Amino acid sequence: MNGMLNEQTSIYLQIAQMMENDILRGIYQEEEQVPSTNELARQFRINPATAAKGVNLLVEEGILYKKRGIGMFVSTGAVAAIRQKRKAAFYEDYVKTLVNEAKNLHIDKAELLEMIGKAQSEG
Repeated sequence: MNGMLNEQTSIYLQIAQMMENDILRGIYQEEEQVPSTNELARQFRINPATAAKGVNLLVEEGILYKKRGIGMFVSTGAVAAIRQKRKAAFYEDYVKTLVNEAKNLHIDKAELLEMIGKAQSEG
């Protein structure tokens, strides 16, 4: 797992997000084992309980599952579940805000779509 921890978000949430990112990028395939909480704790120099909290969050969401005595594995359907969760968050966090600000500025749908198209071509 690659990444740097920051102080802006809880560490366990960052661990969960980094694992999700690695699953989306194909670093960890469905049904493949992921690093243990002790490995994560050593890698990021954090308390194993903090690493476990991040991993357990993904277990609760059905992204990971535990094979007793062996370790944690990526669930079948994890990629689709992560995408669905993140699309819903994107809608709530960005799209609704964008549309509300567009309304405040009297930007109609056509102009907004034109702006989005322009931003896509620039990026």
